[in-house]
Amino acid sequence: MSEPTARDDARSCTCSAHVGSRYCDRCDLLLGLNGVHVIAVEVSGDGGLRVVVETPASPMGCRECGVLARARGRRDVALVDVPSAGRAVQLVWRKRTWRCLEPACPTGSFSEVEKSIARPRALLSTRAAWWAIGQLRREHACIEGLARQLGTTWKTVWRAVEPLLVLMAADPARFNDVTALGVDEHIWHHVRTKPVDHGGRGPKELTGMVDLSRDQHGRVRARLLDLVPGRSGRAYGDWLKARGEAFTSRVEVATLDPFHGYKNAIDDELEDATAVLDAFHVIKLGTSVVDEVRRRVQQDTLGHRGHRDDPLYRIRNILRAGAEKLTDRQWARLSTALDARLEHEEVGLAWSVAQRLRLAYPAPEAGRGPQDRRAAHQHPAVLPSPGAGPPRPHPEEVARGPARLLRHRPLQQRRHRSHQRTDRAPPTHRPWLPQPQELPAQDAAHRRRTR
Repeated sequence: MSEPTARDDARSCTCSAHVGSRYCDRCDLLLGLNGVHVIAVEVSGDGGLRVVVETPASPMGCRECGVLARARGRRDVALVDVPSAGRAVQLVWRKRTWRCLEPACPTGSFSEVEKSIARPRALLSTRAAWWAIGQLRREHACIEGLARQLGTTWKTVWRAVEPLLVLMAADPARFNDVTALGVDEHIWHHVRTKPVDHGGRGPKELTGMVDLSRDQHGRVRARLLDLVPGRSGRAYGDWLKARGEAFTSRVEVATLDPFHGYKNAIDDELEDATAVLDAFHVIKLGTSVVDEVRRRVQQDTLGHRGHRDDPLYRIRNILRAGAEKLTDRQWARLSTALDARLEHEEVGLAWSVAQRLRLAYPAPEAGRGPQDRRAAHQHPAVLPSPGAGPPRPHPEEVARGPARLLRHRPLQQRRHRSHQRTDRAPPTHRPWLPQPQELPAQDAAHRRRTR
Protein backbone atom coordinates (compact mmCIF):
# COMPACT_ATOMS: atom_id res chain seq x y z
CA MET A 1 0.00 0.00 0.00
CA SER A 2 1.49 3.33 -1.03
CA GLU A 3 1.86 6.21 1.40
CA PRO A 4 -0.25 9.36 1.00
CA THR A 5 1.38 12.14 -1.00
CA ALA A 6 0.00 14.97 1.13
CA ARG A 7 -0.02 15.75 4.81
CA ASP A 8 -3.11 15.30 6.90
CA ASP A 9 -3.36 19.04 7.60
CA ALA A 10 -3.03 19.97 3.91
CA ARG A 11 -6.29 21.11 2.38
CA SER A 12 -7.35 22.12 -1.09
CA CYS A 13 -8.03 25.69 -2.12
CA THR A 14 -11.79 25.35 -1.82
CA CYS A 15 -11.56 23.92 1.70
CA SER A 16 -8.83 26.13 3.19
CA ALA A 17 -11.08 29.06 4.02
CA HIS A 18 -12.17 29.61 7.56
CA VAL A 19 -15.62 28.64 8.70
CA GLY A 20 -18.13 31.22 7.53
CA SER A 21 -15.70 32.83 5.06
CA ARG A 22 -15.81 32.54 1.28
CA TYR A 23 -12.21 33.67 0.74
CA CYS A 24 -9.03 31.58 0.39
CA ASP A 25 -6.04 32.83 2.38
CA ARG A 26 -3.55 31.06 0.11
CA CYS A 27 -5.00 32.60 -3.06
CA ASP A 28 -5.01 36.02 -1.43
CA LEU A 29 -1.36 35.54 -0.53
CA LEU A 30 -0.49 34.74 -4.14
CA LEU A 31 -2.46 37.77 -5.35
CA GLY A 32 -0.42 40.13 -3.17
CA LEU A 33 -3.02 42.93 -2.78
CA ASN A 34 -3.87 43.83 0.81
CA GLY A 35 -7.58 43.84 1.53
CA VAL A 36 -8.45 42.24 -1.83
CA HIS A 37 -9.67 38.65 -2.02
CA VAL A 38 -9.68 36.13 -4.86
CA ILE A 39 -13.07 34.76 -5.91
CA ALA A 40 -12.16 32.61 -8.92
CA VAL A 41 -9.24 31.78 -11.21
CA GLU A 42 -9.65 30.29 -14.66
CA VAL A 43 -7.81 29.97 -17.95
CA SER A 44 -9.10 32.26 -20.67
CA GLY A 45 -9.54 31.33 -24.30
CA ASP A 46 -6.21 32.85 -25.42
CA GLY A 47 -4.21 30.90 -22.81
CA GLY A 48 -4.02 33.66 -20.23
CA LEU A 49 -5.32 33.77 -16.67
CA ARG A 50 -8.57 35.38 -15.58
CA VAL A 51 -8.57 36.27 -11.87
CA VAL A 52 -11.78 37.56 -10.26
CA VAL A 53 -11.29 39.65 -7.10
CA GLU A 54 -13.36 41.78 -4.76
CA THR A 55 -13.18 43.66 -1.49
CA PRO A 56 -15.25 42.52 1.51
CA ALA A 57 -18.59 44.17 2.15
CA SER A 58 -18.65 46.96 4.76
CA PRO A 59 -20.81 50.02 5.57
CA MET A 60 -20.13 53.02 3.32
CA GLY A 61 -21.05 56.65 3.71
CA CYS A 62 -21.69 59.14 0.93
CA ARG A 63 -18.57 61.05 -0.10
CA GLU A 64 -20.50 64.31 -0.40
CA CYS A 65 -22.85 64.43 2.59
CA GLY A 66 -21.66 61.52 4.74
CA VAL A 67 -25.08 59.85 5.02
CA LEU A 68 -24.99 56.05 5.15
CA ALA A 69 -25.45 54.81 1.60
CA ARG A 70 -27.42 51.78 0.40
CA ALA A 71 -25.57 49.02 -1.45
CA ARG A 72 -26.63 48.44 -5.05
CA GLY A 73 -24.60 45.33 -5.79
CA ARG A 74 -21.39 44.98 -7.77
CA ARG A 75 -20.26 45.49 -11.36
CA ASP A 76 -17.32 43.84 -13.09
CA VAL A 77 -14.35 45.94 -14.30
CA ALA A 78 -11.72 44.16 -16.44
CA LEU A 79 -8.10 45.28 -15.88
CA VAL A 80 -4.73 44.24 -17.32
CA ASP A 81 -2.52 42.95 -14.52
CA VAL A 82 1.12 41.90 -14.14
CA PRO A 83 1.91 38.71 -16.12
CA SER A 84 2.25 35.49 -14.14
CA ALA A 85 4.45 32.53 -15.16
CA GLY A 86 4.82 33.89 -18.68
CA ARG A 87 1.06 34.28 -19.21
CA ALA A 88 -1.02 37.44 -19.50
CA VAL A 89 -3.36 38.08 -16.58
CA GLN A 90 -6.77 39.72 -16.71
CA LEU A 91 -7.88 41.03 -13.33
CA VAL A 92 -11.69 41.25 -13.02
CA TRP A 93 -12.55 43.59 -10.16
CA ARG A 94 -16.10 43.24 -8.81
CA LYS A 95 -16.64 46.87 -7.80
CA ARG A 96 -19.18 47.73 -5.16
CA THR A 97 -21.79 50.40 -5.95
CA TRP A 98 -23.95 52.47 -3.60
CA ARG A 99 -26.77 54.99 -3.71
CA CYS A 100 -27.06 57.98 -1.38
CA LEU A 101 -30.39 58.08 0.52
CA GLU A 102 -30.31 61.84 1.09
CA PRO A 103 -32.74 63.51 -1.36
CA ALA A 104 -30.90 66.84 -1.28
CA CYS A 105 -27.50 65.27 -2.03
CA PRO A 106 -26.36 65.77 -5.65
CA THR A 107 -24.22 62.62 -5.65
CA GLY A 108 -26.86 60.01 -6.34
CA SER A 109 -25.03 56.77 -7.14
CA PHE A 110 -21.29 56.21 -6.82
CA SER A 111 -18.82 53.34 -7.16
CA GLU A 112 -15.97 51.98 -5.10
CA VAL A 113 -12.56 53.67 -5.46
CA GLU A 114 -9.47 51.65 -4.51
CA LYS A 115 -6.28 53.22 -5.91
CA SER A 116 -4.21 50.24 -4.80
CA ILE A 117 -6.09 48.21 -7.42
CA ALA A 118 -6.54 50.74 -10.22
CA ARG A 119 -7.19 54.42 -10.82
CA PRO A 120 -10.67 55.50 -11.96
CA ARG A 121 -11.33 54.65 -15.64
CA ALA A 122 -7.95 52.93 -15.93
CA LEU A 123 -7.31 49.92 -18.16
CA LEU A 124 -4.15 48.76 -16.35
CA SER A 125 -3.96 47.93 -12.68
CA THR A 126 -1.81 50.18 -10.53
CA ARG A 127 0.88 47.59 -9.97
CA ALA A 128 0.91 46.71 -13.70
CA ALA A 129 1.61 50.35 -14.56
CA TRP A 130 4.46 50.58 -12.06
CA TRP A 131 5.78 47.21 -13.21
CA ALA A 132 5.96 48.56 -16.76
CA ILE A 133 7.84 51.65 -15.57
CA GLY A 134 10.32 49.46 -13.71
CA GLN A 135 10.90 47.41 -16.84
CA LEU A 136 11.51 50.59 -18.83
CA ARG A 137 13.97 52.02 -16.32
CA ARG A 138 15.97 48.98 -15.24
CA GLU A 139 15.52 46.31 -17.92
CA HIS A 140 15.74 48.58 -21.03
CA ALA A 141 12.37 47.28 -22.24
CA CYS A 142 10.22 48.94 -24.90
CA ILE A 143 6.52 49.73 -24.89
CA GLU A 144 5.84 47.24 -27.68
CA GLY A 145 7.53 44.43 -25.77
CA LEU A 146 5.65 45.28 -22.57
CA ALA A 147 2.35 45.33 -24.46
CA ARG A 148 3.11 41.88 -25.81
CA GLN A 149 3.79 40.51 -22.31
CA LEU A 150 0.69 42.13 -20.86
CA GLY A 151 -1.51 40.94 -23.70
CA THR A 152 -2.72 44.39 -24.72
CA THR A 153 -1.89 47.18 -27.21
CA TRP A 154 0.83 49.82 -27.37
CA LYS A 155 -1.56 52.70 -26.73
CA THR A 156 -3.08 51.02 -23.69
CA VAL A 157 0.31 50.66 -22.02
CA TRP A 158 1.51 54.15 -22.92
CA ARG A 159 -1.69 55.86 -21.73
CA ALA A 160 -1.24 54.13 -18.37
CA VAL A 161 2.45 54.91 -17.80
CA GLU A 162 2.64 58.42 -19.31
CA PRO A 163 0.81 60.21 -16.42
CA LEU A 164 3.03 58.44 -13.90
CA LEU A 165 6.17 59.43 -15.80
CA VAL A 166 4.99 63.04 -15.90
CA LEU A 167 4.46 63.01 -12.15
CA MET A 168 7.92 61.52 -11.60
CA ALA A 169 9.52 64.16 -13.82
CA ALA A 170 7.74 66.96 -11.92
CA ASP A 171 8.78 65.62 -8.51
CA PRO A 172 11.58 67.83 -7.13
CA ALA A 173 12.59 65.14 -4.64
CA ARG A 174 14.77 63.44 -7.25
CA PHE A 175 17.26 66.32 -6.97
CA ASN A 176 17.81 65.75 -3.25
CA ASP A 177 21.13 64.42 -1.90
CA VAL A 178 23.02 64.90 -5.18
CA THR A 179 26.70 65.34 -4.31
CA ALA A 180 28.29 64.15 -7.58
CA LEU A 181 26.83 65.48 -10.83
CA GLY A 182 27.68 64.27 -14.32
CA VAL A 183 26.89 65.86 -17.68
CA ASP A 184 27.21 64.61 -21.25
CA GLU A 185 25.65 65.28 -24.62
CA HIS A 186 23.18 62.91 -26.24
CA ILE A 187 22.06 62.58 -29.85
CA TRP A 188 18.34 61.87 -29.69
CA HIS A 189 17.79 61.09 -33.37
CA HIS A 190 19.38 61.53 -36.79
CA VAL A 191 16.49 63.02 -38.78
CA ARG A 192 15.16 66.51 -39.30
CA THR A 193 14.67 68.79 -36.28
CA LYS A 194 10.98 69.30 -36.98
CA PRO A 195 8.97 70.46 -33.95
CA VAL A 196 6.96 67.87 -32.09
CA ASP A 197 3.76 69.87 -32.57
CA HIS A 198 4.15 69.48 -36.34
CA GLY A 199 4.74 65.72 -36.24
CA GLY A 200 8.53 65.79 -35.87
CA ARG A 201 10.88 64.44 -33.23
CA GLY A 202 12.02 67.75 -31.84
CA PRO A 203 15.63 68.83 -31.24
CA LYS A 204 18.43 66.50 -32.24
CA GLU A 205 21.07 67.35 -29.61
CA LEU A 206 20.31 67.08 -25.89
CA THR A 207 22.28 67.62 -22.69
CA GLY A 208 21.79 64.98 -20.00
CA MET A 209 22.48 65.32 -16.30
CA VAL A 210 23.21 62.18 -14.23
CA ASP A 211 23.39 61.63 -10.49
CA LEU A 212 26.74 59.95 -9.71
CA SER A 213 26.44 60.08 -5.92
CA ARG A 214 27.08 56.99 -3.83
CA ASP A 215 24.54 55.38 -1.52
CA GLN A 216 25.11 54.11 1.99
CA HIS A 217 26.67 50.92 0.58
CA GLY A 218 29.20 52.81 -1.56
CA ARG A 219 27.51 52.03 -4.90
CA VAL A 220 27.06 54.70 -7.53
CA ARG A 221 23.42 55.54 -8.17
CA ALA A 222 23.94 56.38 -11.87
CA ARG A 223 20.40 57.64 -12.46
CA LEU A 224 19.28 60.15 -15.06
CA LEU A 225 18.11 63.43 -13.57
CA ASP A 226 17.02 65.44 -16.58
CA LEU A 227 17.39 66.03 -20.34
CA VAL A 228 17.30 69.54 -21.79
CA PRO A 229 17.37 70.58 -25.46
CA GLY A 230 20.68 71.85 -26.80
CA ARG A 231 24.30 70.83 -26.56
CA SER A 232 26.03 73.91 -25.22
CA GLY A 233 27.32 75.46 -22.05
CA ARG A 234 24.35 77.80 -21.92
CA ALA A 235 21.90 74.89 -21.81
CA TYR A 236 23.79 73.35 -18.89
CA GLY A 237 24.19 76.69 -17.12
CA ASP A 238 20.49 77.54 -17.41
CA TRP A 239 19.58 74.14 -15.98
CA LEU A 240 21.87 74.70 -12.98
CA LYS A 241 20.37 78.14 -12.39
CA ALA A 242 16.87 76.68 -12.42
CA ARG A 243 17.83 74.19 -9.67
CA GLY A 244 18.68 76.98 -7.26
CA GLU A 245 21.33 77.60 -4.65
CA ALA A 246 20.17 74.73 -2.44
CA PHE A 247 21.02 72.21 -5.16
CA THR A 248 24.29 73.69 -6.44
CA SER A 249 25.72 74.14 -2.93
CA ARG A 250 25.49 70.38 -2.26
CA VAL A 251 27.39 69.34 -5.40
CA GLU A 252 30.98 68.48 -4.49
CA VAL A 253 32.19 66.76 -7.69
CA ALA A 254 31.16 67.69 -11.23
CA THR A 255 32.21 65.32 -14.02
CA LEU A 256 32.18 66.30 -17.67
CA ASP A 257 33.51 65.34 -21.07
CA PRO A 258 36.30 67.40 -22.73
CA PHE A 259 33.97 70.21 -23.83
CA HIS A 260 34.86 73.76 -22.81
CA GLY A 261 31.23 74.91 -22.80
CA TYR A 262 30.33 72.58 -19.95
CA LYS A 263 33.48 73.62 -18.10
CA ASN A 264 32.44 77.29 -18.31
CA ALA A 265 29.01 76.44 -16.90
CA ILE A 266 30.62 74.56 -14.00
CA ASP A 267 32.97 77.47 -13.25
CA ASP A 268 30.04 79.90 -13.22
CA GLU A 269 27.41 77.92 -11.33
CA LEU A 270 29.38 75.29 -9.36
CA GLU A 271 32.25 77.33 -7.99
CA ASP A 272 32.84 75.11 -4.95
CA ALA A 273 32.68 71.83 -6.87
CA THR A 274 35.71 69.97 -8.22
CA ALA A 275 35.55 69.53 -12.01
CA VAL A 276 36.94 66.20 -13.23
CA LEU A 277 36.91 64.40 -16.56
CA ASP A 278 34.98 61.16 -16.55
CA ALA A 279 36.93 57.94 -17.01
CA PHE A 280 35.33 57.04 -20.34
CA HIS A 281 36.47 60.17 -22.16
CA VAL A 282 39.93 60.12 -20.56
CA ILE A 283 40.55 56.55 -21.70
CA LYS A 284 39.07 57.39 -25.09
CA LEU A 285 41.55 60.27 -25.46
CA GLY A 286 44.43 57.96 -24.52
CA THR A 287 43.35 55.39 -27.11
CA SER A 288 42.97 58.12 -29.74
CA VAL A 289 46.55 59.25 -29.11
CA VAL A 290 47.77 55.70 -29.72
CA ASP A 291 45.92 55.64 -33.06
CA GLU A 292 47.40 59.01 -34.04
CA VAL A 293 50.93 57.86 -33.21
CA ARG A 294 50.39 54.66 -35.18
CA ARG A 295 49.18 56.57 -38.24
CA ARG A 296 52.02 59.07 -38.02
CA VAL A 297 54.67 56.37 -37.79
CA GLN A 298 52.96 54.53 -40.65
CA GLN A 299 53.19 57.65 -42.85
CA ASP A 300 56.80 58.45 -41.86
CA THR A 301 58.11 54.94 -42.45
CA LEU A 302 56.12 53.66 -45.44
CA GLY A 303 54.67 56.85 -46.93
CA HIS A 304 51.09 55.59 -47.25
CA ARG A 305 48.10 54.56 -45.21
CA GLY A 306 47.89 51.16 -43.66
CA HIS A 307 47.69 48.21 -46.01
CA ARG A 308 46.66 44.68 -45.20
CA ASP A 309 50.19 43.31 -44.75
CA ASP A 310 51.68 46.32 -42.93
CA PRO A 311 52.84 45.40 -39.40
CA LEU A 312 51.22 48.37 -37.64
CA TYR A 313 48.00 48.05 -39.57
CA ARG A 314 47.64 44.41 -38.55
CA ILE A 315 47.73 45.28 -34.83
CA ARG A 316 45.41 48.29 -34.97
CA ASN A 317 42.64 46.47 -33.07
CA ILE A 318 45.07 44.98 -30.56
CA LEU A 319 46.30 48.48 -29.67
CA ARG A 320 42.72 49.47 -28.77
CA ALA A 321 42.20 46.54 -26.37
CA GLY A 322 43.15 46.29 -22.73
CA ALA A 323 46.41 44.55 -21.81
CA GLU A 324 44.69 42.17 -19.39
CA LYS A 325 42.37 40.92 -22.15
CA LEU A 326 45.03 39.97 -24.68
CA THR A 327 45.76 36.32 -25.34
CA ASP A 328 49.23 34.85 -25.77
CA ARG A 329 48.79 34.85 -29.53
CA GLN A 330 47.87 38.53 -29.51
CA TRP A 331 50.89 39.33 -27.36
CA ALA A 332 53.08 37.53 -29.88
CA ARG A 333 51.57 39.51 -32.78
CA LEU A 334 52.08 42.76 -30.85
CA SER A 335 55.73 42.04 -30.10
CA THR A 336 56.40 40.95 -33.69
CA ALA A 337 54.91 44.15 -35.11
CA LEU A 338 56.85 46.40 -32.72
CA ASP A 339 60.10 44.55 -33.50
CA ALA A 340 59.65 44.98 -37.24
CA ARG A 341 61.23 48.48 -37.35
CA LEU A 342 63.06 50.72 -34.94
CA GLU A 343 60.56 53.54 -35.45
CA HIS A 344 57.76 51.35 -34.07
CA GLU A 345 59.16 51.93 -30.60
CA GLU A 346 57.10 55.13 -30.43
CA VAL A 347 53.91 53.16 -30.90
CA GLY A 348 54.88 50.78 -28.09
CA LEU A 349 55.65 53.69 -25.78
CA ALA A 350 52.32 55.40 -26.52
CA TRP A 351 50.42 52.15 -26.01
CA SER A 352 52.10 51.42 -22.68
CA VAL A 353 51.27 54.93 -21.40
CA ALA A 354 47.64 54.49 -22.45
CA GLN A 355 47.50 51.16 -20.61
CA ARG A 356 48.88 52.70 -17.43
CA LEU A 357 46.25 55.43 -17.73
CA ARG A 358 43.54 52.82 -18.15
CA LEU A 359 44.70 50.72 -15.19
CA ALA A 360 44.76 53.75 -12.89
CA TYR A 361 40.94 54.01 -12.60
CA PRO A 362 40.11 50.66 -10.97
CA ALA A 363 42.86 51.21 -8.38
CA PRO A 364 41.68 50.66 -4.78
CA GLU A 365 43.72 53.66 -3.59
CA ALA A 366 44.55 56.96 -5.21
CA GLY A 367 47.96 57.00 -6.87
CA ARG A 368 48.30 53.21 -6.82
CA GLY A 369 47.22 51.13 -9.80
CA PRO A 370 46.29 47.45 -9.74
CA GLN A 371 49.13 44.96 -9.88
CA ASP A 372 48.25 43.06 -13.03
CA ARG A 373 50.67 40.17 -13.42
CA ARG A 374 50.61 40.05 -17.20
CA ALA A 375 50.91 43.81 -17.74
CA ALA A 376 53.40 44.52 -14.96
CA HIS A 377 55.80 41.60 -15.20
CA GLN A 378 55.60 40.03 -18.63
CA HIS A 379 55.26 43.34 -20.49
CA PRO A 380 56.84 46.41 -18.88
CA ALA A 381 56.24 50.06 -19.78
CA VAL A 382 58.20 49.89 -23.04
CA LEU A 383 57.12 47.01 -25.26
CA PRO A 384 58.70 44.74 -26.20
CA SER A 385 61.33 44.28 -23.52
CA PRO A 386 64.74 45.98 -24.11
CA GLY A 387 66.54 42.62 -24.15
CA ALA A 388 64.66 41.37 -27.18
CA GLY A 389 66.11 42.17 -30.60
CA PRO A 390 68.94 44.59 -31.49
CA PRO A 391 69.97 47.35 -29.06
CA ARG A 392 67.70 50.39 -29.15
CA PRO A 393 68.05 53.99 -28.05
CA HIS A 394 66.34 55.36 -24.98
CA PRO A 395 62.57 55.80 -25.39
CA GLU A 396 62.83 59.54 -24.69
CA GLU A 397 65.22 59.94 -27.60
CA VAL A 398 62.92 57.97 -29.86
CA ALA A 399 59.85 59.92 -28.84
CA ARG A 400 61.78 63.24 -29.09
CA GLY A 401 59.90 64.67 -26.20
CA PRO A 402 56.40 63.94 -24.95
CA ALA A 403 54.90 66.85 -26.91
CA ARG A 404 55.38 65.10 -30.23
CA LEU A 405 53.30 62.14 -29.11
CA LEU A 406 50.31 64.39 -28.49
CA ARG A 407 50.63 66.62 -31.57
CA HIS A 408 50.02 65.77 -35.21
CA ARG A 409 50.63 67.78 -38.33
CA PRO A 410 48.08 68.15 -41.10
CA LEU A 411 50.15 65.95 -43.38
CA GLN A 412 49.94 63.14 -40.84
CA GLN A 413 46.14 63.02 -40.71
CA ARG A 414 44.05 60.50 -42.52
CA ARG A 415 43.65 61.41 -46.16
CA HIS A 416 41.41 60.21 -48.86
CA ARG A 417 42.96 57.47 -50.97
CA SER A 418 42.86 59.68 -54.06
CA HIS A 419 45.30 62.12 -52.39
CA GLN A 420 47.69 59.54 -50.93
CA ARG A 421 51.34 59.47 -51.83
CA THR A 422 52.35 56.21 -53.40
CA ASP A 423 55.65 54.58 -54.23
CA ARG A 424 54.22 52.60 -57.08
CA ALA A 425 55.34 53.40 -60.63
CA PRO A 426 52.86 55.28 -62.82
CA PRO A 427 50.85 53.07 -65.15
CA THR A 428 52.33 52.46 -68.59
CA HIS A 429 50.74 53.86 -71.74
CA ARG A 430 47.84 51.77 -72.87
CA PRO A 431 47.10 51.50 -76.61
CA TRP A 432 43.86 52.94 -77.86
CA LEU A 433 41.17 50.37 -78.47
CA PRO A 434 38.37 50.94 -80.98
CA GLN A 435 35.06 51.59 -79.26
CA PRO A 436 31.87 49.81 -80.38
CA GLN A 437 29.60 51.97 -82.51
CA GLU A 438 25.90 52.40 -81.98
CA LEU A 439 23.75 50.14 -84.11
CA PRO A 440 21.35 51.87 -86.51
CA ALA A 441 17.69 52.01 -85.55
CA GLN A 442 15.12 49.93 -87.36
CA ASP A 443 13.51 52.97 -88.95
CA ALA A 444 16.81 54.57 -89.91
CA ALA A 445 15.93 54.41 -93.64
CA HIS A 446 12.89 56.60 -93.09
CA ARG A 447 14.97 59.21 -91.24
CA ARG A 448 17.43 59.78 -94.11
CA ARG A 449 17.34 63.06 -95.86
CA THR A 450 16.02 63.10 -99.34
CA ARG A 451 18.08 65.00 -101.82
